[in-house]
Amino acid sequence: MSTTQAPKARPWLLIAAFVIGVILLIGVGALLVNINTRKNEAAVSPARIVEIKDGETDPAVWGQNFPQEYDRFMMMQSDTVPTLYGGSQQYDKLARFPAMKRLWNGYAFAVDFNEERSHFYSLIDQKETQRQVVVKQPGACANCHSGDAPNLIKTMGWEAFNHTPYAEISSTLHSGITCNDCHDPQTMALRITRPAFANAMEKRGIDVTKATRQEMRSYVCGQCHVEYYFQGDNKLLTFPWEKGLNIDNINDYYDEYGFKDWAHKETGAPMLKMQHPEFELFSAGLHAQSGVACADCHMPYIREGSTKISDHWMRSPLANINNACQTCHKQDETKLTDRIITIQNRTATSLRQTETAIIALIDAINTAKAAGATDEQLKEAWDFQRKANMRWDFISSENSTGFHAPQEAARVLGDAMNYARMGQLSAERLTMSLTGKPGTDPLLRISPAVTGTFEVKPIVQ
Repeated sequence: MSTTQAPKARPWLLIAAFVIGVILLIGVGALLVNINTRKNEAAVSPARIVEIKDGETDPAVWGQNFPQEYDRFMMMQSDTVPTLYGGSQQYDKLARFPAMKRLWNGYAFAVDFNEERSHFYSLIDQKETQRQVVVKQPGACANCHSGDAPNLIKTMGWEAFNHTPYAEISSTLHSGITCNDCHDPQTMALRITRPAFANAMEKRGIDVTKATRQEMRSYVCGQCHVEYYFQGDNKLLTFPWEKGLNIDNINDYYDEYGFKDWAHKETGAPMLKMQHPEFELFSAGLHAQSGVACADCHMPYIREGSTKISDHWMRSPLANINNACQTCHKQDETKLTDRIITIQNRTATSLRQTETAIIALIDAINTAKAAGATDEQLKEAWDFQRKANMRWDFISSENSTGFHAPQEAARVLGDAMNYARMGQLSAERLTMSLTGKPGTDPLLRISPAVTGTFEVKPIVQ
């Protein structure tokens, strides 16, 4: 009779099981401690230390209740974060892109135009610009540069605030962009504090009071990052959106209204100055169409302890690829950066080419004028100059260098170059009819006035 013995346990299996058990116990213990710590942090974070009054413009007061957001917000004091074409580092754009002086000839931007810095400097930079000396600006200019604007609008009234000379209210402006501009102090809900945006949206059939929170994460930015003009004798701040948000809609609006910002000093053409149409160009892009908000990229969520907050250090996503882009795009950071820079380089090259084309148009009109062309005869060339310049300006003055909507930016600049060359041809033909000779060159030569501006180089060498 045979018997079967039970197999002996292998010592190394027992040791391995013991080690794994210890590791699991340590891991579970650490997790429980972490959860408990985060619960304690979360229980403390919503505490209100002070009562914040509506109209409070000092971020430090808000910061007593929301120290994490305040600390990030104050990081915008740094003006040492350049990107290839912008960032928060100020530089002289007229020196870098001298063609702008001729394109804006006769207007204040041809005198002083610097890269803007962060929201922290919004009022400082406005008070220091030489454009305040050249042009007697209305109080409406304070709308987007000072956190004092909502309070002034309440006390002065909307119309009086707009048409009162900026010089008369300048001494009452002390705050740059602040918490009160975007948040209700009682609920911290996002809100619209600028009437011009609400008015423009209403004319488009959109009730901003019914906006979702995700929509509001773009709407609060759209209060200021837009194209605008001062309507009528009261200089009412107005967004030209009734026909739509793209440049063609805006062009039609201004033509129907019969508006011009200035007459070009060389040619005499009635011109339009585009401001900073980020909201408009962004609205034409894939991110907006996919439901992405401005804040998703410029104020991405970050975690401070147990608390998830929007990063109030508002800056270019290029300085924050990990949080701004990689939350959705799982590619390598270098590849994402290269993609952004490729778009911006191509847009910048098209901008320089457009500047060259418009200056050639200006030269052709000047030649026609010297040949005796009348204002009536120049109307066609003037209209082409107006159309070309405003489309170039729409992309040039928009702060993403095309990234917010690359295909739309390429389309707009393609149209701008086309209008510039059509205008040059119109002026050339006019000169030919007056003198029997071509004015500059029947082959529509490239003007040497901007030779070298095709070069694309970083701001910081």
